[in-house]
Amino acid sequence: MHIFYQPQLQDGLLELGEEETRHAVRVLRLNMGDTIGVIDGKGISAKAEITEISKRSCSFRILEKSTEEASILPKIAIAPTKSTDRFEWFLEKAVEIGVSEICPILCSNSERRVLKLDRCEKILLAAMKQSQRNWLPKLHELTPIETFVQNAETPLLLAHCRDGQKVGLTNQLQTDSWIMIGPEGDFTLEEIEAALKSGATQIDLGKSRLRTETAGIFALSVMNYL
Repeated sequence: MHIFYQPQLQDGLLELGEEETRHAVRVLRLNMGDTIGVIDGKGISAKAEITEISKRSCSFRILEKSTEEASILPKIAIAPTKSTDRFEWFLEKAVEIGVSEICPILCSNSERRVLKLDRCEKILLAAMKQSQRNWLPKLHELTPIETFVQNAETPLLLAHCRDGQKVGLTNQLQTDSWIMIGPEGDFTLEEIEAALKSGATQIDLGKSRLRTETAGIFALSVMNYL
């Protein structure tokens, strides 16, 4: 069954948006009477039947509806990679594995200092539908690391390649913590010090030196497994 996104499903809107309609009509060539899945990205999913369809609109009626409570998932603050493809791969896999919030952070050693948020949102949405998750992760704007550290409201788990008193990822850490992953050039000593002053815990991701996107996926995988 094909899955579509309608963020106002909770408000009773029973029509797909323009982009989702285009996909249903031009790509999938769906017709009246076809059964589809509809999710709102906020826990509601529905089995629906198409009642009216045209090039610009696709209406449906709900056959079955269910609500899923939000899971307690880790959050990740990560420096976007220089390669757009690698960062988009990270976003896709992060959604599949499980993440509640993603905050791209701007660091002193960041290789990418501009980010197209609308493109990133589309990647997250496609990954949510593909992996049949009912919650769309919150995507923050590209945020300077100093601002992020000052405003973070949940515990920080800081991953870096420098020396320090680090702990392994264990189930003793809070599941909804912010995992912090720096750029390829790593966090600077000043950035690490600022995070530690805000109560961050330094974490160990193993002996290998990991690329930014690999470190992010590894940390999310372990936290979700635990």
